[in-house]
Amino acid sequence: MDARQMMVFGDNADDYRAFRPHYPDALFAWLARAAKENRLAWDCGSGSGQAAVGLSRHFIKVLATDFDERQLALAPKEANVDYRIARAEDDLGLRKEVDLIACACSIHWFDLPRFYENARRALRPDGIIAAWTYDWPRTEVEPIDLILRKLKEDILGPFWGQNSSLYFNRYETLPFPFKEIESPPFHTPIARSKSDLMSFLKTWSAVEKYRLRYDSDPLALIDRELEAAWRADPPNLPLSAPLYIRCGVNAP
Repeated sequence: MDARQMMVFGDNADDYRAFRPHYPDALFAWLARAAKENRLAWDCGSGSGQAAVGLSRHFIKVLATDFDERQLALAPKEANVDYRIARAEDDLGLRKEVDLIACACSIHWFDLPRFYENARRALRPDGIIAAWTYDWPRTEVEPIDLILRKLKEDILGPFWGQNSSLYFNRYETLPFPFKEIESPPFHTPIARSKSDLMSFLKTWSAVEKYRLRYDSDPLALIDRELEAAWRADPPNLPLSAPLYIRCGVNAP
């Protein structure tokens, strides 16, 4: 992640900590089983620690790294989690000792060739690497989803980075040079109300970039319309999002 992206997420660190989803414990339990050994997990691109906390319940030790000290400062403190300020591409001196590398909605920001070289050094033989993301939210209520699509494409369109194609394609086009393992389906809750949904949307990078460019809130452009559509045909709550996972073994 470059310095400009760090500013986007760091300036929004409180919202990111409060409103980004917490992943289901079943995901971390499955990752622990896939990793076979549960001594050390590396949460790379940890942000404010949502995945680090989940991993801490299943691994003896968790190393959680992020480029942005403002995000790490808000991460929950756990006795077996070591938070460090570092880029994904930094050599941390790890040599064939990591059982699992987890990249929770973060790998699309990395310099992939350099990160993968780093990951190969760090992972033990047959260690596991897993990267997951979610897509733009959908409610399955057509009028609401049309408004959300207008926000994504018409209002925020110029503010998505080149890497957005990776997560909007559900990591299907993510280069991933590992022997892949098929994962079971997982979902994560993203909102229990319209207010929750708006708070979640605030954390997307394009929303913050719009704010920085125009000094105004792009969500205000859809709020009244969304409120009317929500009242007319409220979606089933809580809203959840499927997680799209690429998981593989560090095999020759």
